[in-house]
Amino acid sequence: MNAMTRRVVIGTAAVSMALSLAACGKAGDGEAAAGGDSKTIGLLLPENKTTRYETFDRPIIEAKIKELCSDCEVKYNNAAQDTETQKKQFDALVTQGVKVIILDAVDYKATKSWVQQAEKKGVKVVAYDRLAEGPIAAYVSYDNEKIGRLQGEALVKALGARAKSANVVMINGSPTDPNAPLFKKGAHSVLDQQVGRIVYEQDIPDWSPDEANKKMGAAIDSLGKGGFQGVYSANDGMAGGIITALNKQGIKVPVGGQDAELAGLQRILKGEQAFTIYKQIKPEAETTAEIAVALLKGEKFDDLTPTKVTSLTGEFKDIPAKLYDAQIVTKDNIASTIIADKVYTAADLCTPEYKAACDAAGIK
Repeated sequence: MNAMTRRVVIGTAAVSMALSLAACGKAGDGEAAAGGDSKTIGLLLPENKTTRYETFDRPIIEAKIKELCSDCEVKYNNAAQDTETQKKQFDALVTQGVKVIILDAVDYKATKSWVQQAEKKGVKVVAYDRLAEGPIAAYVSYDNEKIGRLQGEALVKALGARAKSANVVMINGSPTDPNAPLFKKGAHSVLDQQVGRIVYEQDIPDWSPDEANKKMGAAIDSLGKGGFQGVYSANDGMAGGIITALNKQGIKVPVGGQDAELAGLQRILKGEQAFTIYKQIKPEAETTAEIAVALLKGEKFDDLTPTKVTSLTGEFKDIPAKLYDAQIVTKDNIASTIIADKVYTAADLCTPEYKAACDAAGIK
């Protein structure tokens, strides 16, 4: 029995108001009083192939919500990259009366009807990391086109004097992820101007490292071992699959990624991967939690969302948003970024296999 229900049983106005305020909802909230869950926030993440979601996003969001609302509960589900599974998870939260849902969509195009139906029932949806379609209450992510530009710039730098004549392979992210075309657009804006040619390009469903490995193998078969001088990978997970395919053929070319995954950072230290993009997940996750709690309490959050965005279809405009920056990470600045920000410790990175690489990079 939650606080909103108990106040009816107790029956005194003074105690009723105290209990109502103790819950994470405003006293007199008609929707909550009508049976909605005024103390629960739904959290739906899209997949677990990318290690960041379970390692960082979920625990940071849950901890921040608990800090801001000690008696709030988070109902969490991961869709394992399945749109229909995520729809069922979303619908279940709405049916249970949850009034705020943090949604990181598997397929952004599919969410329009979900969010519209939720809005009719007084449910607020915060789009996290990926901009979902529909009348969402707020959006927190990064400037994803800029991230693509950073990836392109880092690959050009890694190619060095060869860049102007270099042939480049592009392995892009999942077409159902709204961020993927933005990464691709940003990367193309640099690479189309500063390298010789893009000679092979593929989008990879579900950000699958195995599929990236297969496509890289196909590119090698098509182009030959010397037919390309660099590889753009939209994230670190796929970069791992790409590098495995390259190593199998004895090919050494610069490969870049994104997300600053532990395995990607270790490949950078070992010299197998040229760079990654470090996105500070903690501020993104904590801002999202703050917005969700504010929505639950019926409070304003204008100071948390200083900009406005439009959905990718152009249908939904003026969505309150916060977009964070990111930065390129190479062997030279892992210590001053990843370790300094306590994303990973030197002990995490410098396992026995990577100890010599860490010593060479001055990481102890």
